[in-house]
Amino acid sequence: MNSVTFTVFSKPWKLSLPELARHVAGLGFDGVELPVRPGYPVTPENIEKALPEAVRILGDHGLKVASIAGPTDERTFAACEASRISIVRICVGVRSDEPYLEGVARLQGELSDLVPALDRHRITLGLQNHFGRHDICNAMGLRYLAERFDPRHVGLVWDAGHNGLEGEAPETAIEIVWSHLCMVNLKSAFWRRTNGPEESVATWEAFWTTGRQGRANWPRVAAELTRRGYAGVVCLTAEYTDESAVDTFIAEDIAYARSLLG
Repeated sequence: MNSVTFTVFSKPWKLSLPELARHVAGLGFDGVELPVRPGYPVTPENIEKALPEAVRILGDHGLKVASIAGPTDERTFAACEASRISIVRICVGVRSDEPYLEGVARLQGELSDLVPALDRHRITLGLQNHFGRHDICNAMGLRYLAERFDPRHVGLVWDAGHNGLEGEAPETAIEIVWSHLCMVNLKSAFWRRTNGPEESVATWEAFWTTGRQGRANWPRVAAELTRRGYAGVVCLTAEYTDESAVDTFIAEDIAYARSLLG
């Protein structure tokens, strides 16, 4: 198997770019996924100037910007192309007031409208699964949404953590999304009950934890990716319910991920 590129979603750290570069490099990653959002060094408003500066500073520390999480407009695509970033990741879902299949049809129309700009700027829009009532939550939902598109334009970011919460076998999910797979997210969670057994109906919430402790079976994920010769980006999204322990947990998780895939 060819080696994968391990990146981390830098959302938890609102640091200056030099501080972020030192911190992420010290944790042992190969690169980052940058949030292009208000409150971070790169925003939708300053992207033309700030994104190449971020790529330069992170590159000076041996880090690649493999993807961004940001807007889906041509301005963003052009800035990514200029900085040699090929993936823009988004989560997709239907509106709360529309039937699911109507929402999917609407999303497919919106994706079709984006294809010319994606093609011009050689960008892959990566659609990520996400648990939730109105989200595209499983592998078949992702595939149905994206399969009519060229994977150069519309790809799939398969998230093992959200997949685990939905109870889908990772081997099956990876097979389903394989034709359009452009990136893998590694995180993990489990369902935690939020009321007692005396209640008439149980309620649950997702508890985000380390790779060894959640419902996403990282060894099985790694084994299936290895079997298929996956050599793309694996992004650890650094999402934990205990946000105060993010540095401790992400250091543990990158070491674990490298032991499985490195």
